[in-house]
Amino acid sequence: MTSSGGGYWRRLVRRLTTDVSELDADDLSRKAEEVGAVRACDCRSGEQVTVMGRVRSVELCPRDAVATLEAELYDGTEGVTLVWLGRRRIAGIEPGRTIKAKGRIAVRDGRKVLYNPYYELQNAS
Repeated sequence: MTSSGGGYWRRLVRRLTTDVSELDADDLSRKAEEVGAVRACDCRSGEQVTVMGRVRSVELCPRDAVATLEAELYDGTEGVTLVWLGRRRIAGIEPGRTIKAKGRIAVRDGRKVLYNPYYELQNAS
């Protein structure tokens, strides 16, 4: 058997013995890298970044007089909170949806945040 065949068997055994959530995280991380996105774990405050991942949750947060829509984006390494100020709902921003988002990363209460990010809804694949 060739060495490339050995790689096939290692990958197959890994896929059969690894937890589904870990495989999903690996798949998300790989897809993000393929489109040139930065892994969330590598984002630093103040950097202009592009991240891609799956929306885990969406929450309307009425703070004072301004509504705020927050979505938790997970890319397989870490979460990034996407925050749209003054929005109550955005069509397509829903749990399970894959999104590519661009903006300047900030840190709020220990969490990575993109405020009013430019975003693209990705096709399900």
